[in-house]
Amino acid sequence: MLLGACAHALGETWVVTDRAHPITDSNGVRVIFLDEQERLEEQLTQQLPSNLSQAPETIQSYLSSSAGINFQHDLTQAQQGTTDAWSLGIEKIPAVIVDRRFVVYGEADVKAAVEKIERFRNAQP
Repeated sequence: MLLGACAHALGETWVVTDRAHPITDSNGVRVIFLDEQERLEEQLTQQLPSNLSQAPETIQSYLSSSAGINFQHDLTQAQQGTTDAWSLGIEKIPAVIVDRRFVVYGEADVKAAVEKIERFRNAQP
């Protein structure tokens, strides 16, 4: 069964990880990178001029550009992802979560983790 179909049959599927813990077979699921905000902030820092007195004007100009608007959207999404992961009480990564209720920790293959959850759910009376 394809992951997207399997994940859809089970319900909403999220993966919580970071860049140091790559995952596979994540098509069709929400992936939350806990280090995404840091990556984006580093990207913003690269926009700063060497003369820091020009920084406020440079950043304002960048943030009002289409790239800056996309950056702000991405930053908001990263912050929301981190908040969502915290709200679920995620303890380790990678974590594959289905229906905000079932979790498999430490499995980098998302399809395999979803299949474990599916087997568990099917075994329940």
